[in-house]
Amino acid sequence: MNDWTGRSAAEIAAAVREKRVTPGQVVAEHLALIERLDGRIGAFRQVRAASARAEAEEVAGRADLADLPLAGVPVAVKDNLAVRGESTRNGSAATADTPAERDHVTVARLRAAGAVVVGLTNVPELCVFGTTEGPFGTALNPWDLSRTAGGSSGGSAAAVAAGMVPLALGNDGMGSLRIPAANCGLVTLKSGHGTVPAGIGNGDWFGMSENGPLATTVEDTRLMFEVLAGRSARHGEGGRVGARRIALSLRSPLFGVTVSRPYAESARAAAALLREAGEEVRPAEPPYPWWLGTTALAHWTAGTAVDAADLDPRLLARRTRVHAAVGRRFVRGVRSGARREQLRSLLEPFFAEHDVLLTPALARRAPAAGPWHERGWLRNLLADTNYSPMTPPWNLTGWPAMSVPFSSLPNGAPCAVQLVGRPGSEGELLEVAARLEELGPWPRTAPPGR
Repeated sequence: MNDWTGRSAAEIAAAVREKRVTPGQVVAEHLALIERLDGRIGAFRQVRAASARAEAEEVAGRADLADLPLAGVPVAVKDNLAVRGESTRNGSAATADTPAERDHVTVARLRAAGAVVVGLTNVPELCVFGTTEGPFGTALNPWDLSRTAGGSSGGSAAAVAAGMVPLALGNDGMGSLRIPAANCGLVTLKSGHGTVPAGIGNGDWFGMSENGPLATTVEDTRLMFEVLAGRSARHGEGGRVGARRIALSLRSPLFGVTVSRPYAESARAAAALLREAGEEVRPAEPPYPWWLGTTALAHWTAGTAVDAADLDPRLLARRTRVHAAVGRRFVRGVRSGARREQLRSLLEPFFAEHDVLLTPALARRAPAAGPWHERGWLRNLLADTNYSPMTPPWNLTGWPAMSVPFSSLPNGAPCAVQLVGRPGSEGELLEVAARLEELGPWPRTAPPGR
């Protein structure tokens, strides 16, 4: 490992601010690692080697260098967010190869904080599915190259898990941050609605999609979240008084989908550690309605229908065309927001009694890597639903949720738990995640050559 690859963003930024290393050196070492590893992993659609080196020199010359929270930190950006001077392909041959004139607001905030964008990461077409593959490449899990990194922020997660960047920007409309984070052993936070600027696609999938960080530590997640949100993520003043009321739920929110033993055991073990540390943890099941699965499907497909409306369907993969066609019949009803409001009303009493919900992050390990974009829509739908039923409810409600690494699968790849809170509880979720990191620390990046 080189001197600066594999370090946390907080470590790198502190060293750059103190002039123990230059942004140019940090970026050069990460670019060299990308060149060495990404041919096997497939995280990046576009690497900005020359531009990143030039931007690193600009950061080094900034008068406010000593105050930059992400000074010289290399970051990767999901390829559905605009990066000035680069095209935004959204994983699709149907999108225009036209350079963006300006950065997306989240990218602009990262750059203002001193970060250097080294590349754009692979996504499934229109960021629809829970696996990442398409005309620009296939993103593999660095912990298990036989498996997908997940989706739709799969390239971003793979880049961080391999140590090619310490931070990456992704987004989450039905689990697209939490799913690949759980697969790849990363920490992520899908913030509550309106906390981080969205501006994703045509209407943020009816307000369900949120931009957020992918990182290897809770500290780095908090650091990047605060830059993106433009505010502190500290919970309350003077520390918490009393134990948190944490509900442990092992049941899938979707009828017909079960949680496998490794993920259930991981959540039980996390709950036991938190209980031993003084938190008030008890089993409790949220009142998920019977119609949650059909509502999730309607919103998922309708979001794609809106995003695909202005694209040439002949250039879309078959699974995407079918997904959009199914969704067109739901767009009007989804726009009303009635089901989402009903779901919030059902779940609010549960979160009045509990501060945090702890669940498995996934139901089972990710599907085997392969040309999922060439396979049928129903096969994709079943694969995604069967391994990731835990994430969609919290996009429908618009409430914050995290994925946190905890324990491992039988093959040694990471396992993970999900933390969910009421609106405005991002700081509290980060505190619980930090406690889990302290009690059950995880390996931060995949071993080279795994």
